[in-house]
Amino acid sequence: MVLLGVNIDHVATVRQARRTYEPDPVWAAVEAQLGGADAITVHLREDRRHIQDHDVHRVKDACHVRFNLEMAATDPMVAIACELAPHEVTLVPEGRQEITTEGGLDVAAQLEHLKAIVSRLSDAQIITSAFIDPDPRQADAAAQAGFDACEIHTGPYAHAFHEAGDDPDHPAVLQEIDKITQTARRIVDSKMRFNAGHALNYANVHPIAVLPALCELHIGHAIVSRAVFVGLRQAVSQMKQLVKTTP
Repeated sequence: MVLLGVNIDHVATVRQARRTYEPDPVWAAVEAQLGGADAITVHLREDRRHIQDHDVHRVKDACHVRFNLEMAATDPMVAIACELAPHEVTLVPEGRQEITTEGGLDVAAQLEHLKAIVSRLSDAQIITSAFIDPDPRQADAAAQAGFDACEIHTGPYAHAFHEAGDDPDHPAVLQEIDKITQTARRIVDSKMRFNAGHALNYANVHPIAVLPALCELHIGHAIVSRAVFVGLRQAVSQMKQLVKTTP
């Protein structure tokens, strides 16, 4: 069964817009779990634009499911992770000017650096995942670096899906799915877990959720957006149902 990890960053985005104390990401973590989330994800960015240091401790304490910390591959972030001891760390690239993560981690270009980072996290008994573009070369590099899992960046697929008028059989969509499938095969052949995420929503999640050997989907923005209208517990439940009923 494909698991659903819910990213609650944008609850903190709303809070930080007013620099106040609400909405509280801890409440979001609880509501997401009551809606059926199998994991909770937060991204502690270096610029602290949404999730703050105190949030990661409080959210982790509120988790009765796996807690996944997204972060940059830097020494200060590794120190935080080793002290926090989340169940999993997902290493992602960061750009101060980007609105959201715009691409995958170039593991091949910084292999030795990432080997050292992964080794430190593994020594702390933390599962490691690399957020990568759908590129078999990056999957091979992630295996060499010692990652336990790879999360394939589904943003290009989601963009193609939207541009095609939500037509899952459009050639541009099928091309992106093929890239993901080829990369997923390399991930699985390398004995790593295959996860996927970024820009997935209620319309486009199905073609990704049915991919062979998929372990986990990470979805945030679409769920928080729907929560504005139906509440977070219901928004998570609706996404969970879509993923669960995928043949």
